[in-house]
Amino acid sequence: MQNGFGRALKLAFLLLLIGAAFLISASAQVRETALDRYIAKPDPVYGWKLVKTIEGEGYKAFVLELTSQTWRTEADVDRPIWKHWLTVVKPVEVKSNKGFLFIGGGSNLDPAPSKVSDRTARMAVETNTVVAELGMVPNQPLYFTDSKDKRRSEDDLIAYTRVKHFKTKDDFWLVRLAMVKSGVRAMDAIQEFMASEQGGRVKIDQFVVAGGSKRGWTTWLVGTVDKRVIAMVPMVIDALNSEAVTKHHFEAYGFFSSALNDYVNHGLFPHKIGTPEYRAVLNIEDPYNYRDRPSLKMPKFMINAAGDEFFLPDNSQFYYREMPEEKHLRYVPNAKHNLAGSDAVDSMIAFYQSVLSNAPRPNFSWKKGKDGSIVVTVVDKPKEVRLWQATNPKARDFRLDEIGKAYLSTVLNPEKDGSYIGRVNKPVKGFTAFFIELTFDSGGKYPFKFTTEVSVVPDVLPFKFKDAAKKYPASAVKN
Repeated sequence: MQNGFGRALKLAFLLLLIGAAFLISASAQVRETALDRYIAKPDPVYGWKLVKTIEGEGYKAFVLELTSQTWRTEADVDRPIWKHWLTVVKPVEVKSNKGFLFIGGGSNLDPAPSKVSDRTARMAVETNTVVAELGMVPNQPLYFTDSKDKRRSEDDLIAYTRVKHFKTKDDFWLVRLAMVKSGVRAMDAIQEFMASEQGGRVKIDQFVVAGGSKRGWTTWLVGTVDKRVIAMVPMVIDALNSEAVTKHHFEAYGFFSSALNDYVNHGLFPHKIGTPEYRAVLNIEDPYNYRDRPSLKMPKFMINAAGDEFFLPDNSQFYYREMPEEKHLRYVPNAKHNLAGSDAVDSMIAFYQSVLSNAPRPNFSWKKGKDGSIVVTVVDKPKEVRLWQATNPKARDFRLDEIGKAYLSTVLNPEKDGSYIGRVNKPVKGFTAFFIELTFDSGGKYPFKFTTEVSVVPDVLPFKFKDAAKKYPASAVKN
């Protein structure tokens, strides 16, 4: 009797273990999306050819004409085969099997580059690694058969293809998928060219990927789908968890910034926010919806502009906490969306060099108090800590175009427990945005500069999103 009971107990325990293992396995499975299917889809047009060599001080650059894919057909668009200029910079001495890919924009009407960008050349020479810059992501301008007289580029192109998805339910209409595949194919081409005799038979196994704005969005997704990416630097794409960010935008401003006009003109903002068809798009496109993927545990350095004309400086509250570690954030004060005149590239190089050398990044954390204050707890000692703040007496609007270079800084000293506290008084009129910036020794030429999220006082939203449809009636939609 006892033996029978013991065997039954063992069997039950075994079944319990099997069930638990099944649940763990199921939870670990990656949710496949149209993005995965599009990237995996074979495309015989892929290829590259060397069209130009550029000699520079401390490097040689190779301009490749990359054919990345076929997106749609001639029944839909005037130029379905995507081509790019891919500039691959090889320093005199290559000291790593890791390379850097910067995903850029541009027009397909542009001739092959005749010179290397200062950023790309500097990174290659200073890090002794292969650094490449991919252009024409997305391919543009494009003309579509249902609007042959309309040149579509940038946000107009993205918004247009979202509307096509609403109408057709064809996932592959989303042009962001092709933008991501462009980055994947660029890494293929870099590896193949560098392994060739012309490239010097250099082996590149891994990549750090970066890009700005919609190319920053592309950076997130390239890192999501490609195992060769070991770290990423998405820049000025403070828009993850897109629906929440869009609602916040209107509730702070009472309007949509003119930088978002293409999304308004196509009827996406505000009318598609919260709808099943828009969420179907974001389930494919929004990096926030891939946050549970193991691939996104790689080191991530998000560089944003505190005076961005597209995005509010406190947008990271809607996604940063939920993104997996390792992650780092920097808001650049007194900078617009293009980060012109800032030291953002220096920060990117410092981060890249730490990845190359497998050096740990500084460890610190922060929390926000009910009064908006920011308390930073440090593990690694910073060289300097600053509180940056800007006040707009008229509106909750911190765009550089509206307030100018209004961010001012003061040095913060540590509290007795070693923490740093950023606290500002509520302004007599308007709103104040503030954040804490920490500078650390990176062991290299450029320091690490990381920041906390941005806090705004008073934390009051003057408008309601439900009123957006009145301000932007559906009858005014034009696309």
